[in-house]
Amino acid sequence: MEEKQPKTGKFALNYGLLLGLVSVVFGVMLYTQKMHYEMNASIIVVSILIMAGVLFFAVNAFKKANGGFLTISEALKVAVGAAVVGAVISLAYQYILTNFIEPDFFDKAMEIAKPKAFEQNPNMTEEQWDQAVEMQKGFAWIQYPVGLIMNSIFGLVIGLIVGLILKKSKPSY
Repeated sequence: MEEKQPKTGKFALNYGLLLGLVSVVFGVMLYTQKMHYEMNASIIVVSILIMAGVLFFAVNAFKKANGGFLTISEALKVAVGAAVVGAVISLAYQYILTNFIEPDFFDKAMEIAKPKAFEQNPNMTEEQWDQAVEMQKGFAWIQYPVGLIMNSIFGLVIGLIVGLILKKSKPSY
């Protein structure tokens, strides 16, 4: 009797939903603490650690369901798939936050960034600042495809590392 091979897509979807949910909870936590304007190193590190943990569990769960066997290709499929699904959910939350929950998000973020920008560039005039802000507003949409691409790349790297660690080939006999 032949065992049924588990589908990588099922694991990618399930753990991608989990990753998206955890990312949204993290985002809401940042929002309630008024830290959602900041993108400092500690927030980025925590986000990457959350992603790495969920992707590790996803690949490990697939390996267990596959009789303890895992190829690097399967690990990559599960990890990148879960990362993309998680990114779509997280970016949907970000879109809702910045356009509906807090429509003046961009203006507040720019006001917070303004003193730092003038400190780093003392020759900048108010007019130059206003031009830079208007240009950034025109390109604000770019964060969504860039976020999707970055999550895919992180998923690929994390999937490769986890795949190399957990790899176990089926016996050839």
